[in-house]
Formats: sequence, C-alpha cells, structure tokens
Amino acid sequence: MHVTPWTTIKRIFRTGFLNFWRNGFVTLSSILMMTITLFTLGLVVFSGVVLNTTLQSLRDKADINIYFTTSAPEDQILALQNTLQARPDVAQVVYTSSDAELAAFRDRHQNDQLTLQALDELGGNPLGAVLTVKAKDLTQYDAIAQFLEQQQSVGGGGSGSGSGSASSPIIDKVNYFDAAHRAAIDKLQSITDSAERIGLVIIIILSLVTVAISFNTVRLAIYTSRDEIAVMQLVGAGRNYIRAPFMVEAIMYGLFAGLFTLVLYYPITYWLGQQTASFFGDLNVFAYYMGHFFFFFVVIVGTGVVLGAIASFLAVRRYLKI
Repeated sequence: MHVTPWTTIKRIFRTGFLNFWRNGFVTLSSILMMTITLFTLGLVVFSGVVLNTTLQSLRDKADINIYFTTSAPEDQILALQNTLQARPDVAQVVYTSSDAELAAFRDRHQNDQLTLQALDELGGNPLGAVLTVKAKDLTQYDAIAQFLEQQQSVGGGGSGSGSGSASSPIIDKVNYFDAAHRAAIDKLQSITDSAERIGLVIIIILSLVTVAISFNTVRLAIYTSRDEIAVMQLVGAGRNYIRAPFMVEAIMYGLFAGLFTLVLYYPITYWLGQQTASFFGDLNVFAYYMGHFFFFFVVIVGTGVVLGAIASFLAVRRYLKI
C-alpha cells in the first residue's frame, strides 16, 4: 500500500499530539518549567525597556551649563554659541538671556519673600546669561568640556569675540567641572555599558536553561515510550518517522508555555501599568505590552518553539539509538 508524504506528516503530528496529551504529568511539568524560563525571559525584555527608558531620561538631563559674567556682551555669547553648534559632537546649544534667568529665579523663589526682597535691594540683575550644551553622545562631553576650559582661560568669545576677549573673560563658570555633575555623567555612561553586557549574559543563560529543560523532557518522553519505539522498529518504521513525533511534542511544550506566558503577562502588566506610569513618567508597561504584543508573541512563543525543537533534535540524536 502506497503512503503519501502528506499522510505520513499527518500521522507524525497525530502521534506527537497524542503523546503530548497522553503523558499528562510529564507534559504539565515540562510546560510549567518552560513557562518559568519564558516568563523570566519576558521579564528581561520588560526590564530592558524600563532601563532604556530611565537611561534615556537621564541622558536627556545630562548637559553642560555655561554661566557667563553679568558684563559679558551678548554678541560674544552668541558667537560662542555658534562655535559650539558647529562642532560635530554637539547636538544642541540653548541660549538663555540674563533677563530670562532672573525671571526663572523669581519664579522658583516666589514663596521665599526674604530672597526676593534681598534681590530687589541689589537694584539690578546679578545673574548672567547661560548656554546649555547637549552632546550627541555621553562620551563626547569630556572633549566639549576641555574646549570650554580653553575658552574660559582666554576669554571664551568664540570666533566673533572681539579684541578685548583675552583680557576680559566672559565665562564665569562651567558646571561640568563640578565633581557631582561630572560623576553623574560618568556613572550614567557606566550604567549604560553595564546594562548592555548584563542583558546579553542573561539572554544567553536563559537560552541554555531552556535548551536543558527541553532536552531532559524529551529524554524522559523517549524513556517512557521505549516499548512503543521497539514495536515500531519491528514493523519496519523509518528512523525519521520514529523521531519526528518527539520533536512535535517538544515544539508543543514551547508553544503552550509561550501562550500561557503571554496570558500571565496581561493581568500583571495591567496591574503594574499605572504604577510604572507614575514612577517612570511616560512608560506604562501595560500600554507598551499591548502596543508591542506581536513583538512579545514572536520573542516568547518563538523562543519556546525554536529552542524546544533544537533541544528535541539533540535529544533524539543522543538517546534514540535507532
């Protein structure tokens, strides 16, 4: 009797499905262990999102503030702004006039009448203009700071500073040289680099754990089916025909574990959504999960299926001696 390839495929999948449902305890244990692994993998993804959002927020706050003397001519300040803006390592330079600085100072201390009264008694504006410099990358702040240090020592007027800039420095202070400010930027860069390395290590470890779990699960399934395998060999079943149902069974472990993990994430992210939005600003993990559901489906279910298939292939080659 001739058996078509399609009939063979249907029999393989039917056998795999029967083994999956028949080995209830083994199936449940395997799915639970796989779910723990995939759930942890999902946590790594969520942690990466939260960390990247936090790091991006800190990056946005990282800058260099240049405080000018009250006598600094505006044209020299603007000339320095243009010089900085022309640098390839500078993303943005924002100019705040002395009047705007004074207005902001009054607004911050609107409830401090003693400070405002002392300010009024000065009879003038004691605050100078400010340039806020943002680099394109955190590693570039040091070069910008060195450039500003040179400008500060010679007057800091840029290309259009005029002849008197060398004898009349216009830069009063550059806050990058404050120990706390510089340490914060250096620490931020260190966190960014460490997060990338740790994330890669965790992903590798979890992948190995997933393979190990699937490998041992298939080995147990082979052991429990040893009598059936012997009968199939006696009736002349081919090697691939015997091996394939075990691979189908392992793929189903990963598929069901992945789907169960996705279901678990729904109430968890829903409960944490408002809390993360309050703590991390714009990041709502529930909204992120729903908005990137296809991505999580591919990562979680795809990891379970692919690693389960790889582990089952290795296991049947080693333990299914036919």
